[in-house]
Amino acid sequence: MKRRDFLKKAAVGTAAATATVAAPAVIAGPKRIRWRMPTSWPKAFDTIYGGAETVADRVKAMTGGRFEIIPYAGGELVGGLEVFDAVSQGTFQMGHTASYYYIGKNPAFAFDTTLPFGLNYRQQNAWLYGNGGIEQMRKVYSDFNIVNFPAGNTGAQMGGWFRKEVNSVADLKGLKMRIPGLGGKVMNRLGVTVQVLAGGDIYPALERGVIDATEWVGPYDDEKAGFYKVAKYYYYPGWWEPAPTLSLYVNRKAWDSLSKEYQAIVSTAAAEANQKMMVDYDTKNPKALQSLVKKGVQLRTYTDEILEAAQKEAFGLYAELAAADPTYKAIYENWSKFKKDSDQWLSTEETAYAAFVFKR
Repeated sequence: MKRRDFLKKAAVGTAAATATVAAPAVIAGPKRIRWRMPTSWPKAFDTIYGGAETVADRVKAMTGGRFEIIPYAGGELVGGLEVFDAVSQGTFQMGHTASYYYIGKNPAFAFDTTLPFGLNYRQQNAWLYGNGGIEQMRKVYSDFNIVNFPAGNTGAQMGGWFRKEVNSVADLKGLKMRIPGLGGKVMNRLGVTVQVLAGGDIYPALERGVIDATEWVGPYDDEKAGFYKVAKYYYYPGWWEPAPTLSLYVNRKAWDSLSKEYQAIVSTAAAEANQKMMVDYDTKNPKALQSLVKKGVQLRTYTDEILEAAQKEAFGLYAELAAADPTYKAIYENWSKFKKDSDQWLSTEETAYAAFVFKR
């Protein structure tokens, strides 16, 4: 072989070898993702808005910053009650809201949040995660291009703020009250004029007398909202919201675009938000309730007359919805069986303990 030919072939071989060795250095890592997430919550309500922040923070941490989610308060991108449509239509990839705001689209969405006289926090999680609740809800959401995840819970809420006392069903008639979900439907059946308002719109409506009463969450959020300044009677229990789950919505097309790894990370982040929010409220509510009482708030329990009438109307409503909608009926039957078995267990184990200890 001539010296010139040998050098030419050697150069080609060296270039090829160099290219082979260098190739891994130019392979792109996972692409960076940046999503926007509208919520239904004012930022001032840091615990409930914090559910969205927890999801965003955990996803960012678990992906080394490659998957960034930016949460926005209600009204910044879309109205607080428009999150469902924004995610369903693909305007935004993700949202954080409460599904019972959207029972007008399908009454079964109430199960994804809470039902009056329904499940407590432990029961709600057991039904969703362990008894087919999430799977059943996802069939409903599939018609709207949404994948849903539990992503927060306030626990049992308070029963609302009233300008005057309500001691009977007759006292409820004609009252104008902000209350969403099936709880609002039940109150309407009891004669209440119901309005659904986003969180940031409640105080002005109560202050101006547009509404006579409102429910929101519990002592910590309610004190921040300042409701005690315009309505001094604070009722309990919040029978319409024994354990409202807040939901993370992901647009189906956006979800399918994620790798399996990133899908698992989103699911894990949502589950952490679901737990953390309850921890936060159980930490903050006790001191907030004490503070409200010191400010002159009058605590009142709903009378048995009101509770019994509301419970009767609630389960009457569920029966009507089940008779009219096979999808609702299927979920309701699963939910009801679980509730019956769970109530029996908790009444044996939990209630006796609480009845003795909490009263002391």
